[in-house]
Amino acid sequence: MLDVVKSLPEDPDELRQFTALLLAEVKSQAVLIEKLRHQLAGHRNHRFGSSSESIEQLQLALETSEIAVAKMTAKLRLPDEEPKDKPKRRPIPDHIPRMEVELTTGNDDCDHCGGALRRLGEDVTEELEYVPGRFVVNRIVRPRMACSGCDGFTQAPLPSRPIERGRPGPGLLAHVLVNKYADHLPLYRQSGIFEHDGIDLDRSTLADWVGKSTALLEPLADAIGRHVLDGQAIFADDTPVKMLAPGTGKTATARLWVYGRDERPWGSSIPPASWYQFSPDRKGQHPRDHLANYQGWMHADGYAGFEDLYRSGDISEVACMAHVRRKFVDIHRAQGSAIANEVIRRIAQLYAVEKEARGSPPDLRVEIRQARAKPIFDELEIWLHAQLPSISGKSPLAAAIRYALMRIARLRPYLDHGILELDNNTAERAMRSVAIGRKNYLFVGSQTGGKAAAIAYTLIETAKLNGIDPQAWLADTLARIPDYKINRVDDLLPWKTTQ
Repeated sequence: MLDVVKSLPEDPDELRQFTALLLAEVKSQAVLIEKLRHQLAGHRNHRFGSSSESIEQLQLALETSEIAVAKMTAKLRLPDEEPKDKPKRRPIPDHIPRMEVELTTGNDDCDHCGGALRRLGEDVTEELEYVPGRFVVNRIVRPRMACSGCDGFTQAPLPSRPIERGRPGPGLLAHVLVNKYADHLPLYRQSGIFEHDGIDLDRSTLADWVGKSTALLEPLADAIGRHVLDGQAIFADDTPVKMLAPGTGKTATARLWVYGRDERPWGSSIPPASWYQFSPDRKGQHPRDHLANYQGWMHADGYAGFEDLYRSGDISEVACMAHVRRKFVDIHRAQGSAIANEVIRRIAQLYAVEKEARGSPPDLRVEIRQARAKPIFDELEIWLHAQLPSISGKSPLAAAIRYALMRIARLRPYLDHGILELDNNTAERAMRSVAIGRKNYLFVGSQTGGKAAAIAYTLIETAKLNGIDPQAWLADTLARIPDYKINRVDDLLPWKTTQ
C-alpha cells in the first residue's frame, strides 16, 4: 500500500502533540459539519424561508468540510466513523449493466496435499464504475474452493482498490474529480445528476471519495512539484479563494498559488506542468517555503512577498509585460488616452518579435531579440520617461507609467536569455480554471480542503497541458497507485503513461 504519510516527528512527545493537533482539526470539522447539516435541514423544512442561493451555499460549505475530513482520515489512517445520520448504502439498481470478472487462484489441486479442489461457494463484490457516458457494475466473483482430501481452503484475494471497503471504481472516482475541478460542477449537483440514472450517491459520500482520492494521489502531485522546480525558469502567480474561518461562521481570504514550467516556447521536449499550493493567507513565508529548494529564474508580478526570494540570490526575477500592458489598456478604454494607445502599439511590436522567435532554440531567440526587440524595448523605456513631465503626477496614467518603468527594468533579462519569456501568461493561464471554479464552489471549508483542491488542480491541469485526457489518466492511475511503491511514483506521471 502506498504510504501517503510524509515526514512525522520522531520524538514521542512531539508526535503525540502533532497527532493531538490533527485530531482536534478532525473534531472541529466534524462539529462544523453537524452545525451546517442542522442549518440546511432547517432551510429545507421552511418552504418559504431562505432563498435557494443560501441553501446552495450551505450545500457547498458541507461539501468542502466533508472533503477535508475524508482527506485527513485517509492521511492519518484513522478508522472511518459512521455518523448517525449518514445515508445508508443502498443496493446498486438492477438496471445498471454488470460486467462479471471471476478471480481464481489458478490451481486445480490443493497446495497442502495435492487433492482435488471443489467449489463451496463464492464471494461477490460489486463495484460501481463509470466509463465515458454510462455507469457499469464490475461484479467481482471469487470462488471459495475446498480440498476434497484435507481441510485445505483457498480463495483468490480481492485486488487493492483506491478506497478500501468502498464500492467506487477508479473510473467513477476520476469522473467525480474531473467534474468538480475541471468542469466546475459542485458535488451536490453531481449527486442530482447521478440520481437521474437511478444512482443514489449522496453529496457526503462523494465528498468522502474526493477527500480520500486526493490523499491517495498526493505523492503524485508532489512529484509534479519536484519536476516543476527542476526547471531553469518557472512562472508564479496566486489568486484569492474564500475559506471558512473556524468558529466564526464567516469566510477569510486564503490563496491558491501556482508554479508552472513550460519550455516548449524554446523548443525543449521537457513536459510542461503546473504545481498548485494552498495557504490560509498571502504572507511571503508561503512562497519562501514552496521554493526553498529552487534556484533559477522566476516570472512573476510585482508581489512584495517575493522580494525576499530575490534578495537571497537563489532566484532571479523576470517581470511581466502583460501586467504592464493591462494597465494602459484599462486607461485607454476609460479615457481614450493617446499616450496609453501608443504604449499598447509599441508593446504589440515586442509581441510580434516573440511570435517569430517562438519554438526556436534559446541562442537563436537571443539573436532575434537583440536584433529586433531590444531597440523597441529601449525606445519604449526612453519614451515613457519623456512623457511623465507632461502629465499630472497624480493621474492614473502617471501611475501606470511609473509602474511600467519599474517593471520594465526587471523584465530586461529576457532580452539576454532565450529560456525566458516576455510575460507571465503561463501562470495566468494556469489560474483560469481556478477562477471559473471559484464562482461555483464559492469557498473551501478548511486548510485541508484547500490542499485537496490544490492536489486535484495539479493533476488535472498538468494532464491537460500535456494533451492527455485527465479523466482517462486519473482512472488508470487510481487503479494502479494503491499498490505502487513510493519510490516509483514518478512512473505514474501523465507524460510517462504515453511512452
